Amino acid sequence: MLYKSNYMETNIQECLFCKIIHGIIPCMKIYEDKYTLAFMDIAGDVDGHILVIPKTHKKNILDCDEETLINLMKAVKKVSNHLVDNCGYSGVNLLNASDESAGQSVPHFHIHIIPRKINDNINAWPHFEGADQKAEDVFKKIIMH
Repeated sequence: MLYKSNYMETNIQECLFCKIIHGIIPCMKIYEDKYTLAFMDIAGDVDGHILVIPKTHKKNILDCDEETLINLMKAVKKVSNHLVDNCGYSGVNLLNASDESAGQSVPHFHIHIIPRKINDNINAWPHFEGADQKAEDVFKKIIMH
């Protein structure tokens, strides 16, 4: 089965998250609106781990139009506020990997929400080995004019 998004045609059979959106694979739905879906991640790595995805297929933030991104972030904020206001959490980590080079494993744009409590001993921040170049040198290469 094929469906069209604004920028590409996608085979639902090839995208795990499109299968979830279209009900081919069940999910534990936390929140849904016209544009987005939030559901529990079943990896079992962190209590309350949630994924928020756009209902139109976008590989990652690099090919995401502004309207889709705005709607996705509105849903991320709504779910995050719910976790803090109603579920006993005090904060959240938002994680995203855009492109395989960044560690993206499912080629459908998604934001991970990791609910947090003080002293929960979750280390959700990546450990970096250290920069190879001086910040000033990299700044000169990447500044937007």
